[in-house]
Amino acid sequence: MTFQRARTDEQRSQRRRHILDTAAAMLTEMPVAELSLNKLSRRVCLAKANVLRYFESREAVLLELLDTETRSWLDELREEHAASEGAARARGDRLADLLATSMARRPVLCDLLSAQGAVLEQNISTETGIRHKQAARQSLRDLVRIVLRHLPELGPDGAAALAESTLLTAMAAWQCSRPSPAMLAVYASDPELAAMRLDFTDLVRRTTAVTAAGLLARRTEQSGAAPAS
Repeated sequence: MTFQRARTDEQRSQRRRHILDTAAAMLTEMPVAELSLNKLSRRVCLAKANVLRYFESREAVLLELLDTETRSWLDELREEHAASEGAARARGDRLADLLATSMARRPVLCDLLSAQGAVLEQNISTETGIRHKQAARQSLRDLVRIVLRHLPELGPDGAAALAESTLLTAMAAWQCSRPSPAMLAVYASDPELAAMRLDFTDLVRRTTAVTAAGLLARRTEQSGAAPAS
């Protein structure tokens, strides 16, 4: 294919969108670690130098995808009805299940999150880092608002602590719950060893539920109110 430079803002935007859409499709076929700039360039039928006209690096592509995937996930959560009935503890458990299961349905998001600090935030310019962190800050604020819809008892600080804890748990749990072929063979060799295999959804659900319960208990102690059961 002969490269034709995008000459208008609309053409440049379309080409950026094509690169991002292609990268997103590739991440349904392979993990972040395997998606190279060379592979992406071949898939979009552009020379690597021409891809770099639109994104400064592979990591810049993936960071923008992370921001897009996060916004899509938050849009999904906003559509969930926040149950106002029931004790705070029970609502915390339901929220933990919602967050864990919704993330598990989005493996691309989880893979990008797990690679954020060690991979995606490397090899980028300060400008790209600023844009990403501004988007991440807004996403965290949106997630805090979603948590408060379900658990207003937490208050803004408690909701922020729960949101941050859930995200950090998901980052670690995703990596730990994706065993290598060698470890899959280990688990298959012995039922007792197989019991050590981590399940992403279960780990995020349990950790988020326990964190929510602890934060609720702390708020109760601080306010001197009767414990929320």
